[in-house]
Amino acid sequence: MNETLASFLWVLLGAVIGGVAAFFFTKRMFEKQLKENPPINEKMIRAMYMQMGRKPSEAQIRQIMKSMGQ
Repeated sequence: MNETLASFLWVLLGAVIGGVAAFFFTKRMFEKQLKENPPINEKMIRAMYMQMGRKPSEAQIRQIMKSMGQ
């Protein structure tokens, strides 16, 4: 009975450590992908303005990028 409990605790400890390691690894990879491939860039903002029939100023583009946190 005591060996069964010890085995269960070792498995539980391994699962917790593996879960924490997987969380940080996944978080790092996700942040790296966002940095390499941002969801939207200045070129895309210009294209959206052009589709709406407007010519955006640099100030408008910078304001939009700043509001998106980039």
